[in-house]
Amino acid sequence: MADLNELSAKEIGRRLRLARENAGIRQDDAAQIIGTSRPTLVSIEKGVRRVRVQEIQMLARYYGVSVNALLRREAVHTDLVPRFRKLRETEDAHTTEAFQLFNDLIKADVEMENMLGIERRRNYPPERGINEGDVVALAERHAKELRDWMGLGLGPITDIFSVIELGLGIRLYQRRLSSASKIAGLFTYDEAIGACIFLNANHPTPRRVQSAAHELGHFYGTRYNPEVLEEDEKFLSRDERYANAFGRALLTPAESFSESFRQLKEITGKTTRRLIILLSQQYNISRQACGLRLEELGLAKKGTWAWFENNGGITDAHVREVLGEMAGRPDPAKSDADRPISHRMSLMAHAAWKRELMSEGQLAELLKVKRVELRRVIDQIELEERETDELLKLPD
Repeated sequence: MADLNELSAKEIGRRLRLARENAGIRQDDAAQIIGTSRPTLVSIEKGVRRVRVQEIQMLARYYGVSVNALLRREAVHTDLVPRFRKLRETEDAHTTEAFQLFNDLIKADVEMENMLGIERRRNYPPERGINEGDVVALAERHAKELRDWMGLGLGPITDIFSVIELGLGIRLYQRRLSSASKIAGLFTYDEAIGACIFLNANHPTPRRVQSAAHELGHFYGTRYNPEVLEEDEKFLSRDERYANAFGRALLTPAESFSESFRQLKEITGKTTRRLIILLSQQYNISRQACGLRLEELGLAKKGTWAWFENNGGITDAHVREVLGEMAGRPDPAKSDADRPISHRMSLMAHAAWKRELMSEGQLAELLKVKRVELRRVIDQIELEERETDELLKLPD
């Protein structure tokens, strides 16, 4: 068992409180487990009264966590779930699943980085307020500001996921949720952890691109407010209308998007299915987003997209007819999401295991995977490393 003396009573109490809250257990019930009163448990959680070894063992078992996970010095003990729950009047099993998965991914990522001495570079622009002015015009201006600040120019963003992770240093997680989940994306910001975005990997690339741009709007304009994006969001609040408009403006800047449209329409003479397919492919957005953006900028008549929907739509079959083999773009994030552990986390887990910083059991618990799955990942990386050991023998 980890040494109780390595952590202060206040820090141990804080970790116990978070573990209890995460398990959904009341203070009265937890106090009964260790045969004490609720005020005594409160004193333990505040660090006023130091917890005894037997008490922490019993509480850890009751909370469904290991003592090592509670007391490990590098362990990240933060609970982001309550932040999301405060946003919602009702909550179903699917939203709970998304909140908890996001929380677990962040905790594991940060703990592994801390353990391995990995310092994540943050390249955050200042947060901009959205309290005054027309929210759509504000979003358009802010999106251009961010593009200029990052040197992205006016053209299409070919890989917004790399912009988020590598350009800004935001933690980005793309993992699958239950098929019935309506969650498209999540955003949260914490001073210690930084900005974090989650995207539902069940969604096709253009939809995840839009969700990512939407969450960047929250990062840029309302950073300290956690956010839940669902399918078919109505965008009623000022924050949501801003983020939605910011996402559109970031992905399809009015100037360049309009020029791209004009160049195509000069040839076609009218707004056709093929035009929308080519334009949406160029900007890596959905056909619906493309059609609605054309309407918003006054480049197409209001109701244009609805007309296409009512007259056979613009289907995947139409896209294949126009683009051929180019219709099926590779989606590495989706294939990564099919793994029990992401590629990056797999490398960190192997490094922690090889340096004997954590045991297999501790890693499996941290990563929320079965031990046999973890072993398979470690063995695969070990085999790859042995095969490339010959490289070390090459002369410099």
